[in-house]
Amino acid sequence: MTGTTVAEVRAELAALDDPKARAVNERHGDDHGVNLGKLRALAKRLKTQQELAVGLWATGDTAARLLALLICRPKAFTRDELDVMQREARAPKVRDWLVNYVVKKSPHAEELRLAWSADPDPVVAAAGWALTTERVAKKPEGLDLAGLLDVIEAEMKDAPDRLQWAMNHCLAQIGIEHPEHRARAIGIGERLEVLKDYPTSPGCTSPYAPVWISELVRRRDNT
Repeated sequence: MTGTTVAEVRAELAALDDPKARAVNERHGDDHGVNLGKLRALAKRLKTQQELAVGLWATGDTAARLLALLICRPKAFTRDELDVMQREARAPKVRDWLVNYVVKKSPHAEELRLAWSADPDPVVAAAGWALTTERVAKKPEGLDLAGLLDVIEAEMKDAPDRLQWAMNHCLAQIGIEHPEHRARAIGIGERLEVLKDYPTSPGCTSPYAPVWISELVRRRDNT
């Protein structure tokens, strides 16, 4: 599939657009109608093509950008390019995939984590917190976990929705992964009551941090 043009791929994406899928996605703020399984199948066929990925991203189309994130070479982007991409990305799924599939694999991840966490744009700051949560779980050495809990305790309650969600995830991850901070993490969650009444489907774990922490620790202890 090398040599495929942006126009050819966009035509294929247009053919995959499903009005029913679009209606569902739009309820979550994602303006595209391509089934993600079909999008992944297309990415698998295209394989890694950095130049095509850059071209697809430049279109600004959500489905094209999601595909770009699947076929790009994460380490090929500069720090500044990733920063611009994060600020351009407004669809929630694009922001999530950019962080999870590209930035986390980049040599610039730590520098961006620090810069984004302090950004005045809450959407950008949320990406910084997502990267912090990754470090809490996988590379906590050098992180000031008590300091992170201080910030969460002071700021999470009144944070905008997306930033609040990211901070809450970090709170839960600290409680799950670090027993020495677990009681404090649960206590912060209980006092702030963030997402306490969030509707949770049967069989799913509540995002309310005290429940989330307790349930994940219970599962881990029982394995």
